[in-house]
Amino acid sequence: MLASLGLFVFELPSLAFDELQRRRDWRHEEAKRVGARSALQFTGPGEDTISLTGMLVPGLTGTFASLDTLVEMADAGENHSFVDGNGAVWGEFAIVALDLRRKHIMDDGVPRLTDFAIDLKRAR
Repeated sequence: MLASLGLFVFELPSLAFDELQRRRDWRHEEAKRVGARSALQFTGPGEDTISLTGMLVPGLTGTFASLDTLVEMADAGENHSFVDGNGAVWGEFAIVALDLRRKHIMDDGVPRLTDFAIDLKRAR
């Protein structure tokens, strides 16, 4: 298991990502001062986002049904726990974007390769 989002497990049979990028930031409000540099005041945690990228190659790794499941999860608008392969819980995340790039389209319209990118945003 690479990771899970709620009950969806990222692994070779379902959908495997080959890159995980996480960006976290913290809010610091600026207070201007006369004759001195501005002071910063920490006001709390900011955004926490995860981007997962990979490729779906039916017959080798992943299924189109897995992409459909992720779309259904996103359509529901619910938050899901993100757990990495080591069992660490990263928090509750919502699916905010799914990009697909289908390549090598066969004569029946089915792609032999689909690149994907899934963007998650921390909700809690």
